[in-house]
Amino acid sequence: MKDWEIIADKLKKAGWSYGYVSAIDSNGRTIWIADAHRDDGKRFVVHADEKLTAFLELEAAICACSELA
Repeated sequence: MKDWEIIADKLKKAGWSYGYVSAIDSNGRTIWIADAHRDDGKRFVVHADEKLTAFLELEAAICACSELA
């Protein structure tokens, strides 16, 4: 299991739905966009240069709000 998959599994177990996509920015660089949301309306969206970094930032944003154990 890859590191980002471990974080994704942790999100899922905590009740979050998540998604991710890669895109090309205006400078031609690949960026990763990841989001997590729940039925209660809470949502987090982050972007980063690497998929793992995006998931680490997503996890950090959720933890900062004390929503992920």
